[in-house]
Amino acid sequence: MSAQEVEIRIIGSLSEIDAADWDACACPEAVDGARPNDPFTTHRFLMALEESGSVGAGTGWQPQYMIASIQGQIIGVAPLYAKSHSQGEYIFDHAWAHAYERAGGRYYPKLQIAVPHTPATGRRFLTRPGFEEAGFDALVEGAVQLTDNNALSSLHVTFCTAQEAERGQTLGLMRRKSQQFHWHNDSYSDFNAFLASLSARKRKNIRKERATARNFGGSIHSFTGDEIQPEHWDAFWVFYQDTGARKWGQPYLTRAFFDIAHDVLRDDITLVLAERDGRWIAGALNFIGAGTLYGRYWGCIEHHSCLHFELCYYQAIDIAIAMGLDRVEAGAQGEHKLARGYLPTPTWSLHWMRDGGFARAVGEYLEAESAAVDEEIEVLTEYGPFRKTEVEEQE
Repeated sequence: MSAQEVEIRIIGSLSEIDAADWDACACPEAVDGARPNDPFTTHRFLMALEESGSVGAGTGWQPQYMIASIQGQIIGVAPLYAKSHSQGEYIFDHAWAHAYERAGGRYYPKLQIAVPHTPATGRRFLTRPGFEEAGFDALVEGAVQLTDNNALSSLHVTFCTAQEAERGQTLGLMRRKSQQFHWHNDSYSDFNAFLASLSARKRKNIRKERATARNFGGSIHSFTGDEIQPEHWDAFWVFYQDTGARKWGQPYLTRAFFDIAHDVLRDDITLVLAERDGRWIAGALNFIGAGTLYGRYWGCIEHHSCLHFELCYYQAIDIAIAMGLDRVEAGAQGEHKLARGYLPTPTWSLHWMRDGGFARAVGEYLEAESAAVDEEIEVLTEYGPFRKTEVEEQE
C-alpha cells in the first residue's frame, strides 16, 4: 500500500480525536491495560500539556497533530507542532537558525515532530499494528509536504528511535546523531550488585556520596500512583520553578500540568522527595515506561551535598532494579553522570530543509558532527566507571 493512498489531515487539538484511536497507534502494547513503552506520546500525556497551557497559544508550541487514515480508519498519528523558537527541544539548532537568518532567510516558524519539553527517546511516527510501513511513509511524506506547501524553512523530528532515523533517511530526511547518558540494568539483584560491577575507586566514591547525601538531616521517600498526594505536587512545583528559572529563564510547564498529571498520569510517575524538619526540601520526578525509568525534573529549596545525585541518579537506579526495568534515561546533557554508572548512548533526530543549498550545508555539518559524537562516545565509555577486567583488585 502506497503513501498516496493514505489521507493526511491536521487537527489543532487532541480533543478532536478519540483517545482510544490515538493510543491504538501511540501505544498499542498497552491496549489491554499494560504499561506503555513510554507514556510521553499517549493521549493522556499530550492532552495534559495542551489542557494545562504548557503548549498552545503564547508558548511557541502550536499543535498541528497529524492523522493518517485509510478509508476512514486511523492508521497513524504524529505529535506535530509549529514552533516559533527552539526552546524545550534539547536537540539544538540555534546555530542553524542564526546562519539561515544571516543569509536572509526566515527560520521560524518551523515544524517539529516531538514530545514538547521531553528529551526522551521514543517512536514519533506512531502507527497502528499492521500499518507500520504505510503509516510511517505517509506521515513523513505529509510532514514534508506541509512544510513545503507553507514555505516553512524546515521540519525536525527529535528523539526518534534508531529504526525511525534509519528509515527516515531512506525517505530523504537527514539523520543526526547526538548522545545522552543512560544507566543499563545488567540483571542486577540490588544496588550492591550494581556496585560490584564498578571499579573499586568508583564504588568507594558512590558509597561516600550516598552516605553524605543521607546525612542531610531528614528522610527520603518515594511515591507512585495513589501514594502521590496533592501536597507533594505543591512542594514539587516550588522545586520545579526554581530549577526552571535558573535553566531556562522560566518553567516550561504550568502549575496546571501537575494538577492534571495527578488526575491522569500518577500511575506513570514515581516522585522521590526529601523531607527535613517536617517539610519537603527537594524532589525528583520520574516517568515509568514498560522497560525504562525516565528521569525528568529535579529541584530543591535547600542545598545539601550530594542530595541531587542521590535523588536523581541513585534512587532512580534503586527504583529501576526494584521494578525490573531495563534502563534509566536521566535526561539531557551531564557528563557528571558518567562516574555514577550512566554511559553515553546515541540519540537520534531527523531533519528536512526546504532550501537546497542550506540542506547541503547542514548535511555536511551533520556528517562531521556524527564522527565527533562517535569519537566522544568511544572516549567517554573507555573512561566509564565499570571494571575493565575480572581480576581487578577488590575492596
